[in-house]
Amino acid sequence: MRVLVYSDDASTREKVRLAIGRRPAADVPVVEIVECATQPAAVKWLDSGEIDVAVLDGEAAPAGGMGICRQAKDEVYDCPPVCLIIGRRDDRWLAEWSRADAVVAQPLDPMALAEAVAGLMRRRGETRLTAG
Repeated sequence: MRVLVYSDDASTREKVRLAIGRRPAADVPVVEIVECATQPAAVKWLDSGEIDVAVLDGEAAPAGGMGICRQAKDEVYDCPPVCLIIGRRDDRWLAEWSRADAVVAQPLDPMALAEAVAGLMRRRGETRLTAG
């Protein structure tokens, strides 16, 4: 499965990549990670139909992951499930506004992030099986 990781911060992208690893859980497929640092690149990937799960940094600048998530949920046909990384736990209401499917707060807990991504991968796999 292809996982999009969006953040303007290379360190954040690396932390996400390391937390997900090659396979975030034993019962999900091997992951191919696609990284991007700009909003146009993230939107292009989400529009492509080639992304199975997206991990978006809500604190990215100038375009935050919350806005990108909301836009994708409104505009992308068969939008992949999105895990949103938020800066503060109090930002969960904004994550709900963005219609994120999962939320993980900073500082990143690698286990929590891997679990969230694995859950979204399972969900995406089930969606694709029932649709196909």
